[in-house]
Amino acid sequence: MKLIKTDIEDVVIVEPEVYGDSRGYFFESFSERKFAELMGLDVRFVQDNESLSHKGTLRGLHFQRKPYAQAKLVRVVRGKVLDVAVDIRPESPTFGRYVAAELSGENHRQMFIPKGFAHGYIALEDDTVFQYKCDEYYHPEVEDGIAWDDPQIGIVWPLPSEALILSEKDKHRTLLKDLCEF
Repeated sequence: MKLIKTDIEDVVIVEPEVYGDSRGYFFESFSERKFAELMGLDVRFVQDNESLSHKGTLRGLHFQRKPYAQAKLVRVVRGKVLDVAVDIRPESPTFGRYVAAELSGENHRQMFIPKGFAHGYIALEDDTVFQYKCDEYYHPEVEDGIAWDDPQIGIVWPLPSEALILSEKDKHRTLLKDLCEF
């Protein structure tokens, strides 16, 4: 397992060592011990989630407010996404900046998204299966989000807006500038 740094120090791409032969492949998708050694963090994941999305489905930009903020380790089992993490920590020098990475069932890459980030992704293929580990349970009372098309953030999504499939909630999210204390 190796870590690939991104433009935002706390967000990293995790690339597993994949062993392949004529039967297929094998890789260790997560090891608490290795993750702690590599990251220097003591993160305990308590909940795994999975979604199936059609091409053009955009989910995000989501986060949970304090005291139930979540760190996530995300990956694609089948298909392909553009995965995005936006720094929403007001005191951070990278506040409002984002990191984007292509995650796929072929490249097996994962992204670690620490607490204090909004997260979203767009499915680039039909029947994309997305999984993520969270270090905090889901708490609907503190669930929130930022507009996927916030001009202050300026995310370059790879599909035109008319091709996007959004939930009703995600169609009406607030802008980063209007976000109260995270």
